[in-house]
Amino acid sequence: MARDALRAGTEPHIGILLAVYNGGSHLRGQLDSIAGQDHSDWQILASDDGSSDGSLSELDRFAGTHRLTRLDGPRRGNSADNFLALMRRCGDHLPSDAWIAFSDQDDIWLPDKLSRGVAALRDLPDGQPGLYCSRTWITDETLSTRRKSMPRPRPTGFRNALVQNIASGNTILLNPAAARLVRAAADEVTQVVVHDWWLYQIVTGAGGWIAHDDAPSLLYRQHGVNQIGANDTTLARIRRVRQLLRGDFREWNRINIAALGASAHRLTPQNRARLDAFAELHEAGLWGRLSGLARMRLYRQSRASTIALWVSALLGRL
Repeated sequence: MARDALRAGTEPHIGILLAVYNGGSHLRGQLDSIAGQDHSDWQILASDDGSSDGSLSELDRFAGTHRLTRLDGPRRGNSADNFLALMRRCGDHLPSDAWIAFSDQDDIWLPDKLSRGVAALRDLPDGQPGLYCSRTWITDETLSTRRKSMPRPRPTGFRNALVQNIASGNTILLNPAAARLVRAAADEVTQVVVHDWWLYQIVTGAGGWIAHDDAPSLLYRQHGVNQIGANDTTLARIRRVRQLLRGDFREWNRINIAALGASAHRLTPQNRARLDAFAELHEAGLWGRLSGLARMRLYRQSRASTIALWVSALLGRL
């Protein structure tokens, strides 16, 4: 149905999943940027995780003139659980052939964000999952500075997704096949590290296509209460190294392996084998980790981060 609609020249319907928690200071700007999209067929499902500021009034104000449904979030204190709850519930509010986009509460979307994502995925074969993501303009709280997020020069795919997330969640758009995939898989998983990394893993693991746009599609606002901020500064890189040394990366891999294992039947045979090999690598001794990493040819997007991957294997932090 979605393919026929695109061939007929009509816009596909996009459900925008918006996770909200005390975002009142910037929420109006984000909502207004969605209203300004040149792709007009969309609706918002907003899950509020127990806000105590003006977020609810902003959502209700917007709902007075636009298609926005407000839902109660799980109130577990993190955006990953809030987005998972949205994925599990969106089938009650969206048509079966809807596309799905993900929105943070404090960014500013460029006017062609949705239409560029649709254009990048519209020619995929029927039934093939597709995920669009892009670079962002990293900016400050007042939007007065701007720099591009890190480039992604190496190919996307499951061997990259197992050890690195390159899909910024606030830029992601899923075609109907990918939307059906993640809605079903969301019912099987109990915990993820972050929702966008899991999306990158499950879509590539199932043989889906990733369209990474080198042109930014939004302004990614950085401020004092970002749950996850940009990772392109020297301070951010130092923080990532500290996380590696204290074992955070190993714990993230444990969570990811369990999450993918819960939906292993949705992966291609080759990627199921890769997941099994990665799980063995995670529990192996030094030689097993190093030889397994070389055999699997896992990689990250930059030389420095790939070296960090090997260091993690050497130190038993993989």
